[in-house]
Amino acid sequence: MTQAPFLEVCVDTTEGLEIAARHGADRIELCASLTVGGLTPSTGMMRLATTYATPVRVMIRPRQGDFIYSEAEIGMMLHDIDAAADFGLDGVVIGANTPSGELDGDVMERLASRAKAGGLKVTLHRAFDIAPNLHAALATAQALGIDSILTSGGATDAMKGADAIRGLVAAVEHSATPIELIAGVGLTTDNVRDLITRSGVSWVHGSCSLPRPIESAASLRLGYCSEHHRRTDAAAIDRLRAIMQRIPLDAVVSR
Repeated sequence: MTQAPFLEVCVDTTEGLEIAARHGADRIELCASLTVGGLTPSTGMMRLATTYATPVRVMIRPRQGDFIYSEAEIGMMLHDIDAAADFGLDGVVIGANTPSGELDGDVMERLASRAKAGGLKVTLHRAFDIAPNLHAALATAQALGIDSILTSGGATDAMKGADAIRGLVAAVEHSATPIELIAGVGLTTDNVRDLITRSGVSWVHGSCSLPRPIESAASLRLGYCSEHHRRTDAAAIDRLRAIMQRIPLDAVVSR
């Protein structure tokens, strides 16, 4: 049977973790606070993730905002990487930039080396998309032994960046260093086929989510919840997977 493309689902709740695992996500990115792009989840969430068979990679991001980190923040990130390794999870999701936008090779090397020493796979998150030259950033990631890169091709969503992603896929195919490219941001059932065939990726990434109903008006009024909060939707995962199963990888147009 021909292999279909793979789906990574990002989640930030216990409910989302269970739904993604039970509805066939090929991999889960475990976060807190997806409304700000994802932060490091609690160790309690990491422990819970070990109860599912689905591979889980943990976001390592100590705060919202940019990816330019202080020494104290780097120390926190190293500690959180150790926690993910102690739980025996599949990997971590990291990234760091310099003030001018390039990947911070020194910080990335420290984080990636710590993860590799703990037996973890490493995904580079969309700090990659901030880099002014994506192909130079790709070369940096390859030199550091990064396993995967999540990218929108430097655009505000992956469809807008599909041609740039395709160029990165071609660059990987013509290099001696394999690395997995994951197209993410703005993934829907309406565009997933076009995204995969245009970009040439074998992995896509999304939250598969819907707006979360407001259950407490007082919590909303006092600022403890937001109209922008979302919840993982089982039906959205099912629909995406059904479409993706009809897109064999060997049907992706020639790169």
